[in-house]
Amino acid sequence: MIADTGQRPTWAEIDLNNLAFNFKSVKSFIGDTVKYMAVVKADAYGHGALQCAKRLEAEGIDWFGVALPEEGVELRRAGIRKLILCLGGFWPGQESLVLNNRLTPVVFQFDRAEALNNAARIRGTVAAVHVKIDTGMGRIGVRFDDAAEFAEALRGLRHLSVEGLMTHFAAADDLNENDFTDLQIKRFTEATIAFRDRGHNPVYLDMANSPGAVAHPSARSNMVRLGGVLYGLGGDVLPPGIEIPELRPVLALKTRIAFLKRVPKGETLGYGRTFESKSEMTVATLPIGYQDGYNRLLSNNGQILVRGIYCPVVGRISMDWTIVDVTEIPGAVEGDEVILIGDSSGNRITAEDLAGRIGTISYEVTCAIDRRVPRKFLSVD
Repeated sequence: MIADTGQRPTWAEIDLNNLAFNFKSVKSFIGDTVKYMAVVKADAYGHGALQCAKRLEAEGIDWFGVALPEEGVELRRAGIRKLILCLGGFWPGQESLVLNNRLTPVVFQFDRAEALNNAARIRGTVAAVHVKIDTGMGRIGVRFDDAAEFAEALRGLRHLSVEGLMTHFAAADDLNENDFTDLQIKRFTEATIAFRDRGHNPVYLDMANSPGAVAHPSARSNMVRLGGVLYGLGGDVLPPGIEIPELRPVLALKTRIAFLKRVPKGETLGYGRTFESKSEMTVATLPIGYQDGYNRLLSNNGQILVRGIYCPVVGRISMDWTIVDVTEIPGAVEGDEVILIGDSSGNRITAEDLAGRIGTISYEVTCAIDRRVPRKFLSVD
């Protein structure tokens, strides 16, 4: 029987002690000569931005990185006081939102910089900004060969202060691309010189994301952005064969068996009848599906843990339900705990394992876990 908890028995456990451990481990690996930014965009990669930020602030993080000003506002309303960088900049009309909430935006378009300058002028203040330099990612940012021109244009905006420069690596996780990473570092260094030659004095020089910070010491400059490694997601984003800090997984995804039944030989299961039983078997239906973030590509492909034993997913995963073969679990009952990501009796399923099965990265796996899956936060408190 499933215990009467008043809610669907599907949840994610977030171990805040492991989050703190990972921060300390990476900091010990890199050293105290740089500032540390925790990237908590996308709800901290699905881990719960507010609770993760509170713990990291208590552990001494220097900055937080978000994608959107709205994410920064959520942190401020939750009482976060540390510096917050809006990595994706801001949209027209959000100038007051940025200033009211003490957010530091990234800028890479002159009209946006001008709008923020005007809003700061009206308030009689000077707004700090970081300028993003596109050194080879090709996504957003001032092109490296336009850096001098952009720096010159910003000189006329008296109510903006270029507090930092940043860039983003395209292939820091691939040691075969070291020449290109080194080229990006060179381009960023040249852009920094161009800004300083035109009277700007950026305090923060920020190049390295998680793989850059771990695998490329020359990219650390004086601030690093820690994303996936904070959440223990290093297995598929850090280059293999190098020394890395010890990391512990922060997220576990769990549910319980909702329904058990015997299936005779020759019956089909699920949408499209993609699975046919080769012999009599016992199957369990789990209250989790692709809407919850358990990817449909794991149909007839994934596996889960029940009582420490691996059990295969059978049939197509539907929006709210998943069927698994528990024939090899003697005495399985409704209410048994099921591990979709996590450890049980010495066996483990990681986000990287799921990512490898469906051809993506662990970041997407954890980010996809929907908010209708409640997070349970584990900590020393």
